Parts: sequence; C-alpha cells; structure tokens
Amino acid sequence: MKKLIGSLTVILLVISFGCGNKADSLKWYDNLETAQAVAQNEGKPILVDFTGSDWCIWCKRLSNEVFSKDEFIKYAKENLILVKIDFPENIPQSAETKFYNNQLAQRFGIQGYPTIVLLNSSGSVIGVTGYQTGGPEAYILHIKSYL
Repeated sequence: MKKLIGSLTVILLVISFGCGNKADSLKWYDNLETAQAVAQNEGKPILVDFTGSDWCIWCKRLSNEVFSKDEFIKYAKENLILVKIDFPENIPQSAETKFYNNQLAQRFGIQGYPTIVLLNSSGSVIGVTGYQTGGPEAYILHIKSYL
C-alpha cells in the first residue's frame, strides 16, 4: 500500500509540474531599469506587459493564447526583453513592488489591462497595444508592425 501511495504521489508531482504555463519558461523581468540595461546590451526592444494576472480575463487570455505558445516563446527569446508589471488581487506583493508598479503605470498612462507597451532598447515608447485575437502568429506580426 505504501508503494502504491508513493507511486501515485510521484505521478501527481510529475503531472503537476508538466502542466505549468509555458509562459513561465520565458524570462520576465519585474524591474524596467534592469530590463532596459539588458536590452541595451543585447540590442533588443522591450515588451512591457501591464497585467492583472490573477483577475483580468483578457490578461489571462493573452497569456494562455499567446505568451504560453511555442511560437511566441521562440520569437520572444530571440527578439525581445520581457517585463511583467503585475497588479494582482490575490497574489501578495510587497509595498515596495506595489509602489514601483503604480509609478510605472502612471508614467506610461496605463488605464486598463492588459496594456502592452513596446520600448526601444533606450526606453523610448514605440507602441502601445493590448490583447489581440488570432493567436501567437498574428500577435507576433502585430508586434513586428511597431518595430
């Protein structure tokens, strides 16, 4: 019986780790200044995702339909520096993080979620967008239209 329970536990752990969001395999910075330094070093533009990750339906759709797909992951790893500025309702954040995120939202005039701000490697805004239908291929083309 102990062997059966142990085997089931191992199987459940393997399944639960395999079911994670693929978008988590991307490197998402939570600090724009750090990301900008990397972007300048690598000569890549920055995609800043202002999101309400645990409550915003359109944010979840963008993550599930685009950011977690292999096509976008491959494109992003090769061509973008990613930043996630989150405004969750049920995920704890430090007061410092909340303050920092609010300052960035004010700086960029964010009024709704998701808002995607595209910056060049120097930090200048080159485009502002949000959720788009059509999956990762269409979203990549949409992003490229700003670059």
